[in-house]
Amino acid sequence: MDCFAVLAPPVPTNETSRLAALRALLLLDTPPEQRFDKLVEFAASEFDVPIALFSLVDDDRQWFKSKFGTQMCSTSREISLCGHAILHGQLFIVPDALEDARFADNPLVSGPPHLRFYAGAPLVLPSGEAIGTLCLIDSEARQFDDIDQVMLGALRDLLLEEVLAQRLDAGEVR
Repeated sequence: MDCFAVLAPPVPTNETSRLAALRALLLLDTPPEQRFDKLVEFAASEFDVPIALFSLVDDDRQWFKSKFGTQMCSTSREISLCGHAILHGQLFIVPDALEDARFADNPLVSGPPHLRFYAGAPLVLPSGEAIGTLCLIDSEARQFDDIDQVMLGALRDLLLEEVLAQRLDAGEVR
């Protein structure tokens, strides 16, 4: 039997500027917003997954600005798959977390929500900082084809436009 251990996500090289950019958005610990909730709910429906999240990765947690299919508001960054996803410029896909040495012993895999499939699309600001993800979670292993990847990327882009629109509404120039 293989012996796995939870692999905490590495800290991005631009962590200081990434956290400053995240906090400047003034989204952390704010109430739900319909403009984000609609996109997250659509993503869950479109991909037929039980859980979809707009996750913001803070210094010690991932906090869910918008969520569908879970009552959790946050998890420790140490066990977050989104913490891994923000390290990549492209989609981060885990077809079966039980078969992936990085995640097999993760409490989100071995316990509720019994995560098996994860697809995370990093939300990267124009300045280059990845602040979080639009992610999909399923309790069943699954494949994610090229069309799925394009669609998740497009939904991520729409979500990022909403995040940036808030900055423009506040008078900040892109």
